[in-house]
Amino acid sequence: MISLGGMSTQVAVKLFDATRDKQLDLIANDALNARQIKAFEERIGDIKSAAEFVADTEVYTFVMRAFDLEDQIFGKAMIRKVLESNADESTALVNRLSNPKIKEMYDTLGFAPAGGRSFNFNRTTWQDEVIDRFKERIALNSAGANNEGARIALEFKSKAADVETWLDVLKDPDLGKFMRRALGLPDEAVKADLDNQIALFEGKFDIEKLKDPAEVDKLVSRFSAIYDAVEGVSAQSSTVLQLMQGAVSIGQGGSFASATINIPTISGGGYSAYS
Repeated sequence: MISLGGMSTQVAVKLFDATRDKQLDLIANDALNARQIKAFEERIGDIKSAAEFVADTEVYTFVMRAFDLEDQIFGKAMIRKVLESNADESTALVNRLSNPKIKEMYDTLGFAPAGGRSFNFNRTTWQDEVIDRFKERIALNSAGANNEGARIALEFKSKAADVETWLDVLKDPDLGKFMRRALGLPDEAVKADLDNQIALFEGKFDIEKLKDPAEVDKLVSRFSAIYDAVEGVSAQSSTVLQLMQGAVSIGQGGSFASATINIPTISGGGYSAYS
């Protein structure tokens, strides 16, 4: 796996993108990961309830890692209760938890209320989607371990296409921080109530543009320039540029006074921030 430490955010993101396929192959071929993938493929189809799911430690761990819930692995009792809850009820446990990753796993596994299985886990396309998610998650976590700006930007790129509303952004700490930086909004915006935050974002950006990869890339460039300037990240070195060339060749209550970060031009990356 590559390390993105010591690089500017923009260079780190480009390097990750240029080497993504190679990294995913390395992850799949790692002995531990390969064993977990095989266990998932062989046994997920036989699991018929949430209770059986959490009882199979290897399959359970694999799925939890796929949804970036590794720090919750030991909470089997709670995870089982979540998977057995009924999302149609407003008071259901799955609706009362603030972590969107848990709800995403709940929706993907799709256990019926009381924990039974609601569809066939033997579907190859469904299994492939979970396996791809697992490999992507390991790659993102590894790449972003030594570069916080790149981690946030890569998280945004991986989730942008699925964002439907500003609430989707605000309930995810990484997406919220990315968009505040990219749009030049102060961190103090999180102190406002949700309606005020949403109105602030709506006045800055049309969220429908996140469906356009070109717009996503523009936001990443904007975020990278502002993040590195605010956080004092040094500009990329010639060594990093050489590495890049090689990589490519191998192919919420409260109120606040609204303020914006005004950075008309940020040098070092050939980028002019939006006003």
